[in-house]
Amino acid sequence: MIQLDTYTKAVESALKAGNATEHTHRPALKALIESIESGIVATNEPAHVECGAPDFVVTRRSIPLGHVETKDPGENLDKAERGEQLVRYRAGLSNLVLTNYLEFRWYVHGEPRLTASLGAFDGKHLRLKDGGARQVTALLEAFLAAKVPTMASPRELAQRLAGLARLM
Repeated sequence: MIQLDTYTKAVESALKAGNATEHTHRPALKALIESIESGIVATNEPAHVECGAPDFVVTRRSIPLGHVETKDPGENLDKAERGEQLVRYRAGLSNLVLTNYLEFRWYVHGEPRLTASLGAFDGKHLRLKDGGARQVTALLEAFLAAKVPTMASPRELAQRLAGLARLM
């Protein structure tokens, strides 16, 4: 069962401390993603892929499902979306989530699919948006359920095909 309540409490607590960075919230995001479905692993700071180094790779039984790129809470995702890094990631990663831990944007083959927001931090409290938790849950579930190829390079494709050929 998805642990969104635990996630929001962890994010709010870290934000209240006043010294949180983008990296502070990664353990909470990892736990949230892994709580959605049994067998899901969200690896923080995975090996580089051809288009760069997204913050997370999400796998099921060692099969990559997609990537997650994080930004500081409150960072403008419209601006991040237009930046060189996200342009590269959207072109090179077929299943991607961009988040500032409060807002989530999902892209498939570089095209926006869903956007969801939990709410906003007012400096003292995380003010949850009505229906925000439901929207974030739906976005993350759709991200994990997407049937898109996630090969990061031609070499990775060749290695997977060779493995399948050996099994046959």
